[in-house]
Amino acid sequence: MSADRRLEREASVLSCLSRFSHNEGLGDPPVLVSEVIEAFVSVGLCEQGSPTKGTYRSVLRHLAGIEAPKGAPGYRGSVAPPPYSAKEHAELYSIARTQPRGWRRLSALALLALGIGAGLHVSEIVAATGDDVVISARSVAVRVGGGRKRVVTLQAGEAKLLFALAKGAGRNYLFHPEPAERCYKNFVNDFCRHLVADPGAPRLSVSRCRSSFVCGHLASGTRLSVLLEQAGIVEVESLLRYSLHVKSAPRSKAGLRHLLEEQGP
Repeated sequence: MSADRRLEREASVLSCLSRFSHNEGLGDPPVLVSEVIEAFVSVGLCEQGSPTKGTYRSVLRHLAGIEAPKGAPGYRGSVAPPPYSAKEHAELYSIARTQPRGWRRLSALALLALGIGAGLHVSEIVAATGDDVVISARSVAVRVGGGRKRVVTLQAGEAKLLFALAKGAGRNYLFHPEPAERCYKNFVNDFCRHLVADPGAPRLSVSRCRSSFVCGHLASGTRLSVLLEQAGIVEVESLLRYSLHVKSAPRSKAGLRHLLEEQGP
């Protein structure tokens, strides 16, 4: 888990609370007590969704060192899309390898390697080049830049695939090396939508690829501290949206916090 990212998130949440507290005449800097936190979440974040409210309240409670007061409203977090099944996983690789154009084949395979294999977000996949792949005698990993800087080690099949893709790409982009408007928000979605596949075949989705990465690690018992670092996730509570898909994983934020403390770094 990145200490820098944790501090950055805490500073951002505190900044929002400070503006609310100042505007409402509650004092500046704000007082971190349950009453102020609950007022901020229910009034100051009234236009935000339930997952955002829950995240902000969790961060502030952690900073204040207080538990949830009795009777406080619960905020339901969003559930991650379901991970791909083993059958769907195999079908997606078949679809990628049978694309009629070479660059589409390589790009579809890069999405699978970087999504299912490394759990990268869309912006991270779009930015990845062959030079970002770190190859050693024992492992294949990918360096991730941007706001979630980290090095993600790939497992088994995806590691072998990324090794081959990186060798062929060199300094070029792994996904869609052809000239394109890479900052276009639907860049990857449009690519996935135009893949040639049977109507009943599973659709390639970066969010489901990332869910497969996280859920796979949860199911295999990867230490939560390691998973958080590899996935670029700051708060262990954020894993709940994925753990609901994994029978052996904790089913509550409290359970995730307890397991993280129990496992250690």
